[in-house]
Amino acid sequence: MLLLFLFIGIPLLEITLFIQVGGAIGLGWTLAIVVFTALLGSWMVRSQGARAMLNLRTSFSNLQDPTEPLAHGAMILFSGALLITPGFFTDFVGFLLLVPAFRSAAYHHLRARVNVQSFQMGPDANTQRRTYSGDRVIDGEFEEVDSENPSQNGPSGWTKD
Repeated sequence: MLLLFLFIGIPLLEITLFIQVGGAIGLGWTLAIVVFTALLGSWMVRSQGARAMLNLRTSFSNLQDPTEPLAHGAMILFSGALLITPGFFTDFVGFLLLVPAFRSAAYHHLRARVNVQSFQMGPDANTQRRTYSGDRVIDGEFEEVDSENPSQNGPSGWTKD
């Protein structure tokens, strides 16, 4: 029901705002504002998106939780879609999502409402994790090499011939 309200309510709100703003400042200025906010928004999304990618790479390289940089990147991507969409309300929400403090507050609000039951990472995520007793035994195979005549054994792979 909420989705239906959004799909009907937001376009009606945008049409109302276009009529009100267009009547107050004129059609030309209204269109100029819409084009200007789209250009400004796309530039801001590009610069903040690059910064969000840098933060994500940093969190991966430092082996930190990438949840917050991913959420910021998703909000920046969504704000770009809103800013490209013509309208004053969508531009307002899009620019609001480009404010880092607002994104952080939205992330913390959503994180408090989401309950993660379990989380596993890595290629063995579906198997049980092995525990080692702490002894340093390495199991391996070996082959006796005749040290008297090394040319008979062939290249070892560790030397260039």
